[in-house]
Amino acid sequence: MHDQGAESGGIVTPFVNWPAEMELVLASRSPRRSELLQTAGIPFQCEPAGDVEAALAAELLAAGTAPDVYARQLARAKANDVSSRYPGRLVLGSDTVVVLDGDILEKPADEAEAEFLLSRLSGRWHTVISSVALVGGPARTPGLIDHEATEVEFLPLNAEDIARYVRTGEPMDKAGAYGIQGYGALMVRGVRGCYFNVMGLPLARLGAMLRQVLNPSA
Repeated sequence: MHDQGAESGGIVTPFVNWPAEMELVLASRSPRRSELLQTAGIPFQCEPAGDVEAALAAELLAAGTAPDVYARQLARAKANDVSSRYPGRLVLGSDTVVVLDGDILEKPADEAEAEFLLSRLSGRWHTVISSVALVGGPARTPGLIDHEATEVEFLPLNAEDIARYVRTGEPMDKAGAYGIQGYGALMVRGVRGCYFNVMGLPLARLGAMLRQVLNPSA
């Protein structure tokens, strides 16, 4: 699957000295991450990682891994998996988790779990962590990895509000069972930190990492 982040001859992001004809490989099928890369003017193509996430996630959770480390390890695994199929290409892996009371809230398994997660978030602040891993590329990066954390506050939600939102289907493929860029925006009272991080990709953090990899002498 291919998504061109900048049309041929178009403007590539002015904040990174981008090599001519180079495309980033996004190790994800997330439409939100694709949209954010397009917004930033970064040329890319999509190549989702294989079945590397579920087993590793279970192992990390069983070991009581800290949320930031959990997200970073999953991002690295996705990037490494795709990089093995695209030698010489710069690969971006990412993972997003919602954290409340120290618990990692991933994508809900079903509507009942989605309603439960949203009821926990109702009227409270929580943390969204998105990790970024860059592997490969012109300099054969062995693995540059970082993460961003953003605080989000929800309005109080009643059971009927939650059930109606879940029936839209929007929560079902999202960490914490909500999307800030969609219907879920009406639940959010406040954000402290990077908004794009809550969507799934901290663009300023990514830009700094890309400059480190592609423009090391700048």
